[in-house]
Amino acid sequence: MKKAAALTLVLLLTAGLFSAQAQAVGDAEAGATLFKRICGGCHQVGESARGSFGPHLNGIFGRPSGSTTDYQYSDAMKSAGIVWTRETLIAYLEDPKEVVPGTRMIFWGLSDPEKIENLLAYLQTFQPQ
Repeated sequence: MKKAAALTLVLLLTAGLFSAQAQAVGDAEAGATLFKRICGGCHQVGESARGSFGPHLNGIFGRPSGSTTDYQYSDAMKSAGIVWTRETLIAYLEDPKEVVPGTRMIFWGLSDPEKIENLLAYLQTFQPQ
């Protein structure tokens, strides 16, 4: 019985390690460059980040849409009912107006999966520990 419990624990820990690695499949350094080029005009990340033309993106994973207090969201974003996960962010980055019709975000979308993965890897570095 103890062997079965130990094996189960090892499998759970291993699965946890692999899922954490799976979320960081992109290149965060390349994502930082991309963020500065296509996102940084409206969004901020880092210790002193705040809402400006767009909300700050610190801690975006797991955050409900339209929920930071330092940015005035569109009604569409406030009522979207989205929790930002890897999957919802991918869909939003590919086609923001499809995911949240009526969003004020002026961004046509990003079609390159590698760039999206890099961007998500970069944003992941701003999650609370």
